[in-house]
Amino acid sequence: MKTKYIAAVALSLTLLNPLSAGAEGKNGVAAVINGEKITVAEIKTIYDNTPQIHNQEKWDAFYNKALDVWVNAKVVQQAADKSNVRKSKEYQDQIKVAGNDIASKIFLRQELEKKINDNDVKNLYNQYKTNFVSEKEMRARHILVDNETMANDIIARIKKGENFDELARKFSKEKKADLGYFTKDMMVPAFGDAAFSMKKGQYSQKPIKSQFGYHIIIVDDVRDSQPLSYKDAEGQLKGLLAQQAMKSLMADMTKNAKIEKYSLDGKAVK
Repeated sequence: MKTKYIAAVALSLTLLNPLSAGAEGKNGVAAVINGEKITVAEIKTIYDNTPQIHNQEKWDAFYNKALDVWVNAKVVQQAADKSNVRKSKEYQDQIKVAGNDIASKIFLRQELEKKINDNDVKNLYNQYKTNFVSEKEMRARHILVDNETMANDIIARIKKGENFDELARKFSKEKKADLGYFTKDMMVPAFGDAAFSMKKGQYSQKPIKSQFGYHIIIVDDVRDSQPLSYKDAEGQLKGLLAQQAMKSLMADMTKNAKIEKYSLDGKAVK
């Protein structure tokens, strides 16, 4: 539902952090297939680095579902290794394509790292702080359900004193009730209009309908927005600089390359 932060395109580098996964499973091992181990850390790394998974599902639940997927993949890989597939032309062609793709990605990452330094990031951050315009923002929680009747029943239960978070865990389509801080235009209009018509401590007296369903909102705090700290903004600012550096890099490389392009009918394309 949130639609904007600092204007930036993030340059993401995966950070492998298996945390305490080595202590789980059987001495850190998730499975052994024909003598070859799959570690808990391998599965945990994917879980930790895929927000759409770990924001929606607990680690142990994901692990139980994922284990058979990893095992089946390893069984197939071992069978492939025993076959002659690696000697096939199709395999060699795909390896070449994959190798070219990996080489290009590594090259671009290395070149971009050369073009982005800490001073550039700090200067961009200072520009961001200087141009920052404070807006009213709030922190709220919500419960999202599919129909208005259920939403009204939940509101009635809140009025009787039932715990909002417990009701959210039981009925909400979204696992995480807390939306954090947001400004009005970061939400869809129906939600933003309703939320910002309320004061701290108030909750919806009737369901709010949006394209996602029916919401019950409770406002936890209202304040004037502040610029992000350097630490919180750094990744997004580096992403913006990377986008600019990529544009410059591509312009330089294409300028110095001899390029001939042709249309489908064989005519030269300028």
